[in-house]
Amino acid sequence: MTALDLSNVILAGHSLGATSSLLAADRDPRRVGKLVLFEPVLLRPAETPGGAAGTRADPSRLEQGALKRRRMFASRAEAEAAYRGRGGFSTWPDDMLSDYVADGFRDREDGAVELTCSPEWEASNFNLSRGVNAATLLERCPRELRIFRGTMDSTFELDFSDGARGWSAIQTVPGTSHFLPMERPDLIVELLQAP
Repeated sequence: MTALDLSNVILAGHSLGATSSLLAADRDPRRVGKLVLFEPVLLRPAETPGGAAGTRADPSRLEQGALKRRRMFASRAEAEAAYRGRGGFSTWPDDMLSDYVADGFRDREDGAVELTCSPEWEASNFNLSRGVNAATLLERCPRELRIFRGTMDSTFELDFSDGARGWSAIQTVPGTSHFLPMERPDLIVELLQAP
């Protein structure tokens, strides 16, 4: 945004992309006109062993899940078959899953395929997200803010029942999970095209 001298930008993202959008808006709010966040990774504040807020020594459920992720398969077809109908992928339409496997893996010299985002890298990003003071960011967000979260396995862990400024922008989408953009692409398009 700075390099292109943009202003009144609409920032939208899913998961860590949504969290990054919120951080970018906080860093340079005059450039952002609107935020539309889908299932941002905004976790309960962590405490380090010394008692200071920040990254955790003990892995969160997201970090544990990432570290258990299988990184290699014999082929993309094997990866797709392993994912179909299981875990977080159980709600994904077939075409969405095929796109993910096509672009989320790279070819290896031995003929196998591996995740382009290593489990360790993914886990480290989840760990760093623990250091984000999400409540403060939401409170001071000066722009139009809309947050959409799922009803199952949400990564939006904050308690938003207190009615504070940022919390009024949060909507729960029934019957969806953390992967609501994959489950309801029709809704995502509608929300992004809304004035």
